[in-house]
Amino acid sequence: MEISNLNRVLIIMAGGKSSRMKRDKALLPFGGYKSLVEYQREKHKAFFSNVYISAKNNKFDFKVEVIADCYKEASPLVALVSIFETLEVDEVFILSVDAPFVSKEVIEKIYNEAKRESDVIVAQSTNGLEPLCGLYRRTILKSAKAFLAQNRHRLQSLFEVVETQKILFHESHSFMNLNYPKDYEEAIKSSSNI
Repeated sequence: MEISNLNRVLIIMAGGKSSRMKRDKALLPFGGYKSLVEYQREKHKAFFSNVYISAKNNKFDFKVEVIADCYKEASPLVALVSIFETLEVDEVFILSVDAPFVSKEVIEKIYNEAKRESDVIVAQSTNGLEPLCGLYRRTILKSAKAFLAQNRHRLQSLFEVVETQKILFHESHSFMNLNYPKDYEEAIKSSSNI
């Protein structure tokens, strides 16, 4: 079943420190675009009614709506709380900027298999859970803010206290993260096959 983009919101997470890459991953050229973040936005915008970038600030050289973190700490949990405090939406699809091989088919499967009672619907690859590829619902906000107040930032810990649904994928390539320069070089070589 094809996903309708009606009221579908994509958040591309681009606020990480990129310490292992030694330069800002979001701004690396990729797939014929000046930056990875622009590539991700262009690749997925047809499947969503709105696309936002989550980051500490607007560091991008193209027109895009940025949701800035509302807290000084930097983590995906901070980003999630900031997103739900900024947008009046019931759910958002979260995708890491450094996962350029996540396909429309992966996104469709997550939407299609999502149960109404789930708070988080997250991909699980052969490498394990993929917390930055999934559907997050506003119902996590109270627990997420409580975790933030306790300075607990691991999303996997949040998954233990909210209704978390895991969508199984029998492969890992789609979820490859570009953490190190060698990952980026390998992805550049593979990108002609996307």
